[in-house]
Amino acid sequence: MRTAVVILNWNTRDYLERFLPPLLDSLQGQDAGVVVADNASTDGSRELLAERFPQVRTILFDENYGFTGGYNRAFAGLLGDSPVKPANDEQAPEYLVLLNSDIEVPAGWLAPLVAWMDAHPDYAACGPKLHAMERDGDGYRRTDRFEYAGAAGGLLDRYGFPFCRGRVLGRTERDAGQYDAPQDALWVSGACLLVRARAWRELGGLDARFFAHMEEIDWCWRAWRAGWRVGVVPQSCVYHLGGGTLAPASPFKLKLNYRNGLLLLENNLPATIGPRRARGRIRMRKILDCCAAIVYLLSGKPANARAVRDAHREYRQLRTPGTKTGPGVPGKPKGLLDVCILVQAALRGEKVFKFVRSYESSH
Repeated sequence: MRTAVVILNWNTRDYLERFLPPLLDSLQGQDAGVVVADNASTDGSRELLAERFPQVRTILFDENYGFTGGYNRAFAGLLGDSPVKPANDEQAPEYLVLLNSDIEVPAGWLAPLVAWMDAHPDYAACGPKLHAMERDGDGYRRTDRFEYAGAAGGLLDRYGFPFCRGRVLGRTERDAGQYDAPQDALWVSGACLLVRARAWRELGGLDARFFAHMEEIDWCWRAWRAGWRVGVVPQSCVYHLGGGTLAPASPFKLKLNYRNGLLLLENNLPATIGPRRARGRIRMRKILDCCAAIVYLLSGKPANARAVRDAHREYRQLRTPGTKTGPGVPGKPKGLLDVCILVQAALRGEKVFKFVRSYESSH
């Protein structure tokens, strides 16, 4: 298969049962196939795959390696870079798709992404628009609002806080066609991300220290620094339920986001704006994190405050300054905005989306 669509599963049996059939239907007649890599699920996922979906290739891991470790191992197997391989050893795919198990795809979602990559060999990765999907009784309902995880392409503010076209902090926009032109982005959500196998190999996959959350932002930023481009192809649109593996309010998820935000800056900011300026930005980010911890305490959320504290401690343990900060391509990548999105969102409310569009177009 030319394109391998890889779902990394951990205890999401119900989502596989619901969303695998439309995914398989959507790939009929295309040079693409589905692979499910399972992170040692214990909820019956493996039995379901064997009984209901024997045509789907599986890679079974002996423990939960997280998002980073799971995809690194699965892709290494598919590309012939490790002994972990699917049952039949075929030619390595040219494109690899990271796809969450809680994504619903419509017919024809993959073709625009592959066509874009074929026509633009300087792109390391691209992705679709993400629309939100909501629970509706016993089922799910597609919406016309952008989804939190990636919306219409990811951006980053001066202190490393991620946001998107169509999603700023907790606010999302309705899709009225305002982002319907293909556009470069700093990052595309790992919920649905098509990557060029050659770029994946060149960049060494995901940074395993992240485990989960923000690892795709780091990978995309490193791609920009290596001379590649990353973009959104809105002719493709998929629907994301979100929060399928880890609840949005989970202190563990909060810790990962704060910790990995610092690792992200440590990896990429010195090479982007210079080591001295980067140190100042990272110092300010730590101060902002401490302010957030105080707000959590005053709001009666001590577990969240402890998550911030633990995130900073683990960052100090995991940081390896200088290991991924080679000079790269000069200049800032597209989508790295020199504003504080926290301030802009507080001042502008719903008008923050118009501000982001105006700022991007003028810079």
